[in-house]
Amino acid sequence: MGCCSGRCTLIFFCTLQLVLGLERQVFDFLGYQWAPILANFLHIIMVILGLFGTIQYRPRYIVVYTVWAALWVAWNVFIICFYLDVGGLSKDSDLLTFNISAHHSWWSEHGPGCVRREIPQAPGVHTTESHSYITVMGCLMDYQYIEVMHSGAQILIALILLVDLTHSHSTMSMRNHLISS
Repeated sequence: MGCCSGRCTLIFFCTLQLVLGLERQVFDFLGYQWAPILANFLHIIMVILGLFGTIQYRPRYIVVYTVWAALWVAWNVFIICFYLDVGGLSKDSDLLTFNISAHHSWWSEHGPGCVRREIPQAPGVHTTESHSYITVMGCLMDYQYIEVMHSGAQILIALILLVDLTHSHSTMSMRNHLISS
């Protein structure tokens, strides 16, 4: 087995996908975006399953991972459409938080170059859920483009893995056909 075999490539990209998935999970937790948190959690489990299937030569696990990779591409296309306000979707809606919290992308307040300023409520107005008004200025890049880049990277890696998996499967089929002849 060579250093650049399909199996080694698959392990490398699955590991990269796992690291990027964990990074994305952290930032979605910081923004209280519950739908992406659940999707990322399932994604992390499926990537671990794919790694296990690759390392242990379990074709059924790899097939499950391949189906998940296609679903993961579709989810990330949805996220891109959501943040770019495509097709009636709006990044200002509470769709990703299941309408149970008023939080949005963590990057909207903490992006590169952003200066965040809290303006407290007027004195004498205190409720059990006191909130400050937050203004954000000077961002080098709007948060929706950061989210789109995250999803684009996830799509790119998933497509590389899908191509590698289909190529590995066709190579194995040819090898098995030649051996049986």
